[in-house]
This record gives sequence, structure tokens and C-alpha cells, in this order.
Amino acid sequence: MPQKVRIALDAMGGDIGVSVVVPGAAISLGRHPDTEFLLYGDSKQIEAQLARLPALKAASRVIHTDVAIAMDDKPSQALRRGRKTSSMWLAIDAVKKGEADVAVSAGNTGALMAMARFNLRTLPGIDKPAIAAVWPTMRGESVVLDLGATIGGDAQHLTALAVMGSAMARVLFDIERPTVSLLNIGVEEVKGVEEVRAAADMLRALNLPQLEFIGFIEGDGIGKGSADVIVTEGFSGNIALKTAEGTARQIGEYLRSAMSRTWSSRIGYLFARGAFKALRDKMDPRKLNGGVFLGLNGVVVKSHGGTDAEGFAYAVDVGYEMVRYDLLNKINQTLNRDSGALTPAAQGVLS
Repeated sequence: MPQKVRIALDAMGGDIGVSVVVPGAAISLGRHPDTEFLLYGDSKQIEAQLARLPALKAASRVIHTDVAIAMDDKPSQALRRGRKTSSMWLAIDAVKKGEADVAVSAGNTGALMAMARFNLRTLPGIDKPAIAAVWPTMRGESVVLDLGATIGGDAQHLTALAVMGSAMARVLFDIERPTVSLLNIGVEEVKGVEEVRAAADMLRALNLPQLEFIGFIEGDGIGKGSADVIVTEGFSGNIALKTAEGTARQIGEYLRSAMSRTWSSRIGYLFARGAFKALRDKMDPRKLNGGVFLGLNGVVVKSHGGTDAEGFAYAVDVGYEMVRYDLLNKINQTLNRDSGALTPAAQGVLS
């Protein structure tokens, strides 16, 4: 029997906290019964939720703490106030100590990144970790990063994102040389900010064997699946993610309104409800939930703060799959093999 996957949860993280995190863990447990949970937070609130979820209670251990990181805390404040005592820190620390295989939090992104970097440290050659997610597309799936870990970035940072993203795509999609694009305001080489154009020049000059750089794509190229890996800095990446989620909800509302407007549309829905269900499932923004912090000595998964229990369960699923399929070690082995592309010396190809 395979060893159980041990998941540490920041039970207090997110806009709602325990009432989403604990039921979400229960949903994920139903899909992955070979899971054990460490729940960090207010034990009274956690136990009240577990009382209604006996299967999860049997698979969980509760560790009490009075300290929770607020969603509006600055990363520096969170480190000062919550280091070693908060539910977020303790979940990450469990990974460092080997008590858990992965930490999952819906809490403050900046605080989570600061604590993860401080506690777990980054891999050799990685200066700034990134949030990477698997994005459903018209062609299948693509890896998109950075989705909000680091605001801004020079050409070297964007090149490192390309290497990390291609390593993840090779492992997930079993592609020997994934295609990589930089998100830009146009496909022409003269367009975009200087950092993006310089990153394109660097990737062309390096001609890395582990990825195929195919140039720029515009925003609509993400949904089209124009590349296996799509690279951008965290500001625009987070906007792209939130825009996609909002658009999916908007279209869903339009469809619900249209299908209930007249008797004939309601009858038409009855005949086509299987197709509409498939469309709704495909467009469900909760399935985008769960971003992996790439570049750390440990697995940390970020859930959206405003998600519901089903959405949080998807983030827990991401953490489970990272561990069960040993994706972090496989990605790290690839990064170690290709670490020359992540060093400042690589910039010499352009001088």
C-alpha cells in the first residue's frame, strides 16, 4: 500500500477561513482517501467543522494556534507578527520539518510567499519563486506563470520563469521540448516593454535545448493554447487569471438568464442540458484554483482567497498530485540539469 500523502492546511487562511478550508479538505479526501491532514488554526472552530465530517476527522490532526495572518497584512508585518506562531507559518514549517509533504493556504499571497521563501529557501539559481498553474485551453492545457508571486521582473527573471515553466510542462505533459511564449501586447518583435523584449532576445540567443521559444503571444493566445508554457511577470499574470475567472462567471450568468427567459428556451434547455452541463463544467473557474510555488525547497500551493469549498478542494488536489507523482523532485532534477540558464552569467550571451 502506498504511503499516505500528508497535507498541512492553513485553516485560517482566505476570506472565510475554516468554514471553507475544512469542508474543502473533506471533498478532496473523498477523491483521494490516501490522504492525511494537519489542520493549523483555532481548534474550537476547526473541531466544530470536523464534528460534521467524521471521515475527515479520522484522517486529521488539529494543531491549535491563536495567530492568523490577515488578508490585508503586508508581508513584512506578517513575518514579524506571525513567524513561528501563525497557522500559515506552521503549515509551511511542517513541510520543512518533514511532518507534511505539502502546505496549502488560501491566505494572503504576499505573506505566504514571504514566509515560504524565508522558511523553505529557494533552489540554487532561483532568485524569485513563481506561482504556476495548469490552464485549460482549446488545445488541452498549458502551464502559465507567474500568476502573482512577483510584481515586475527583468529579462533574467523572465528567462528563469521560462526554464521553470518548461520543466513543469515536461513533467506534466510528457513533452520533451515544450513550446514557450512571452505574454505581450503584440506578436511583433518591436512591441512591449523593454524587459519583455530583452527576455525574448535572451531566450533566442541561449537557444536552450529543454524548451522551444516561439516568440510573443497576446492575451487571447492563452485560451487558444498557443504555447505549452506562457510566461509573464506576476502583475499581468494575476490580472489575466482574474479576468479569465470573471469572464467564465459572466458567460455562465448570461447562459442561465437566457435559458430561463421564455418557455421555449426552457424547453430547449431540457433537450440540451447535457451539453450545457459539459460547458458549465469546462468553464468552472474553481477548476483553475491551486497555484504551485515553483522554485522552493518544498511544495506550497496557493488557493484563491475568495473561493468556496469545492474550489479549495481543487487546490488541495493540486498539492496531492504534486506529491503523489513526485512532480517537485522531477522538476528540480530538470532545473538542476539546466541551472546554467538561470545564472547571471547567462546574460553574457547578449553582451
